Amino acid sequence: MPAELLSTSQGQTLILTLRNPEARNAFDPAIYAAGIEALSVAERTDDVRSVVITGADGIFSAGGNLQRLQARRQEGAEAQAQGVEGLHSWIETIRTYPKPVIAAVEGAAAGAGFSLALACDFIVAARNAAFVMSYCRIGLSPDGGASWSLARALPRQLATEWLMCGDRVEAERLHALGLVNRLSEPGRALADALALAATLNERAPNALASIKELLSEAPGQTLDAQLGAERDHFVRNLQHANAGEGIAAFLEKRAPRYQ
Repeated sequence: MPAELLSTSQGQTLILTLRNPEARNAFDPAIYAAGIEALSVAERTDDVRSVVITGADGIFSAGGNLQRLQARRQEGAEAQAQGVEGLHSWIETIRTYPKPVIAAVEGAAAGAGFSLALACDFIVAARNAAFVMSYCRIGLSPDGGASWSLARALPRQLATEWLMCGDRVEAERLHALGLVNRLSEPGRALADALALAATLNERAPNALASIKELLSEAPGQTLDAQLGAERDHFVRNLQHANAGEGIAAFLEKRAPRYQ
């Protein structure tokens, strides 16, 4: 059975499910292309306010398909680079996507599967989920933005340990370090991710897009530049109809109805 990315929806949330039962939901170039296409369509669809990425059959993803990687060693460097670029295009699409993206993790998130979870805006993980940067165990260095994500989120020594030792890290430790937003009971990660998505769906989409962009750009900005960016986003959002609705709803003590 070929690897596939299943697309379903619940309310205003798009659910993308990694499915590759013969390889623990390992990635495939078709999955990257399907992920990019699904987000492109959803970005233009007002009825979609958020996205949840999860894995089928109680496993998030084993990351790269090792059999495919072994075969790719016989190819030239250009072909190998194109394979990595497929994954990276999907990661970049998630990072720049203007709507919230939530990873719902059960079981293992290994290698590029861990990288994918880190690329999302939120991670909801089962208490018994396990995360591992296993690249070094097979003589490889990370991809999927793992080094970028971990270097931003962790002290250098800890990021180095995870990438060089490749040890299993429990979801509860990631939660304590701030990389996992919410812990779920086993089997409940998707349900809890959808509950979080439902809360986000009630917020003004333009404000969420601004917050995501500001957070993404902040680490490379000076304070003066970031203050300027915050000013510009604030004024643009104040002029948006959703600000009028949000302020009126607060003053009238009712729930806002954002567009």
